[in-house]
Amino acid sequence: MVEEIPLPCARLGTRRVLAVHRFGTPGARPKAYLQAALHADETPGMLVAHHLIRLLRKATVTGEVVVVPVANPVGLAQVVEGTHVGRYALDGGGNFNRQFPDLTDAAAERLTGALGGDPVENVRLVRAALHAAHAGLTPVTEVAALRHALLGLALDADLVLDLHCDQEAVPHLYTGEALWPALSDVAGELGCEAVLLERDSGGTPFDEACSGPWRHLAGRFGSETPVPPGCAAATVELRGKADVSDTLAEADARALLRVLVRRGVVAGEAAPPPPACEATPLAGLERLTAPRPGVIAFHRVVGERVAPGDLVAEIVDPTAADLAQARTPLRAGVAGLVMARSNRRFAGMGELVASIAGREPLQRTGRGLLFD
Repeated sequence: MVEEIPLPCARLGTRRVLAVHRFGTPGARPKAYLQAALHADETPGMLVAHHLIRLLRKATVTGEVVVVPVANPVGLAQVVEGTHVGRYALDGGGNFNRQFPDLTDAAAERLTGALGGDPVENVRLVRAALHAAHAGLTPVTEVAALRHALLGLALDADLVLDLHCDQEAVPHLYTGEALWPALSDVAGELGCEAVLLERDSGGTPFDEACSGPWRHLAGRFGSETPVPPGCAAATVELRGKADVSDTLAEADARALLRVLVRRGVVAGEAAPPPPACEATPLAGLERLTAPRPGVIAFHRVVGERVAPGDLVAEIVDPTAADLAQARTPLRAGVAGLVMARSNRRFAGMGELVASIAGREPLQRTGRGLLFD
């Protein structure tokens, strides 16, 4: 079944909807929710979702699956002089994958005195409280309404996968410390070369808005009224923006289908997943930025491992009178994997050039873990 959820019109004469593909029986367990292109200029996930929908139409869904192949029709329409601006809302609403509602406090008010010693019953009560907290919100902008609608579709799911991509990158995954290694099959099936773990990255991205309340509520109510992790959520980065092909997308869709089979959402038998890569802390991600503007001359490709001091790129100032001063080296400060790099070959001062997934946390906390 395909459902269309209308979004409120920000301007007269406009209309946008979310197309929601539903499989299985509403309310059946387990429930999986997958969405693509919340950052609307990140195309690979949309084609993966297309192939997954095709596979699900032929499968026997014993639980419930919800797929939103285009999660951001607002951002999809943001084209300025031929340039697609899909990461940030042009109305001032910020990064589309930040500022999702945190339902923890409102749910906790409803759960005080209601939880008991049965973790299964507590899961049911928490889901009901999250739905009630969500229903009590009134978004006042188009972007807020988009965030509200997406969260409402996903907040009661057992598994949430938010499909993104980087600029140029190897496949990688972001998730919470408490959800690893439970999500290692997702990383293994998709061939992720990096998994980045965080407790709270700040900024309330979509995956943490879905899974975070469970961890926070468990901490508030304690062991006598156990609250299990009722939602395993992750942000999946499907390589780079230009990595869009039927061959890649179908392989990724089949990998996701195997995850759904293994988790009992879809009928069938799945072999053990490929081994997952080593997980590293999100706080250990080194971001090399340009100290001056210039042309980027890369010396490392994504997927390469580097040691401290290795040359990753140079920033070249072609206007420099002194050629000896024309090149500024960017060297790795940590040992790790060149996980991602810019798909542009010119950088302004302070702009991100490359990211290296290192094993040891750097001195960053809170919102500093996110790169907007």
